[in-house]
Amino acid sequence: MSAPENGAVAAPVLPPRLVAFDLDGTLVDDGVVVSARVVAAVAQMRAAGVAGCIVTGRMYRAAVPFARSFGFTAPVVCYQGAAVVDPQRDEVLAHTALANDVVLDVIDGCESDGIHLQLYRNDEYYCEARNRFSERYAALAGVEPVVVPSLRERFRFSDSTKAVAIADAAIAAEVERRLRERLGARAYVTRSLPEFVEILDPRVDKGRALAFVAQRLGIDLARVVAIGDSWNDAPLLRVAGFAVAMGSAPPELRAIADAVVGNVHADGVAEALERYVLT
Repeated sequence: MSAPENGAVAAPVLPPRLVAFDLDGTLVDDGVVVSARVVAAVAQMRAAGVAGCIVTGRMYRAAVPFARSFGFTAPVVCYQGAAVVDPQRDEVLAHTALANDVVLDVIDGCESDGIHLQLYRNDEYYCEARNRFSERYAALAGVEPVVVPSLRERFRFSDSTKAVAIADAAIAAEVERRLRERLGARAYVTRSLPEFVEILDPRVDKGRALAFVAQRLGIDLARVVAIGDSWNDAPLLRVAGFAVAMGSAPPELRAIADAVVGNVHADGVAEALERYVLT
């Protein structure tokens, strides 16, 4: 469908019971701050009896503080959907890792192209060097990497929850294209932030994970509102009953949204809740 821009009159068909929030670029800005208006709108949402769910590419320990600060008890979707974790008990409810043979192929591809790579296991992430790419990721996630001499040796016999190749935004689309071409149907390759190319098991995406959470909560997807801002949010928006794209979203995401709101600096999440949930 063609997405309405700001001020759209579209509305959910059924009263929402769950709102799924992407984090970076949606709920939090690049300074990892949630605005006071957004905090107030989320509090109103919860007071109205609507549940909230975090759906992010972040590691669990980089995502769960936000769920807890908002009082969300719904499972946290992290690693682009590769893991779903109960934030009340820290219990892993689902985990689908990238297979070892694919991990080793990703290492080969990034090594040959000189691309910074990070691999994830047991809610830790590993890289071979501290550089501007690892520093960018660490600043956003609030989690420090484990630096190892060789990713190939560390993951020689191990799966990885996901892999992230990090490059300058100007070449990240080409990195994504090359990895998709190299891996084919063996992996799901997407982008989160403009610099981050994320590689996951092909059975993984945010939409499938949200469906898992909704089923666990006994909520029909038709009564779910999803809000996101980037390419990796497309599966999330597609499965939700009502899809909202942030104003900073790429055209591909806005094209599948039911509504478009302001960007994170204009409190787009608060606008979405005020227009489409708290009415």
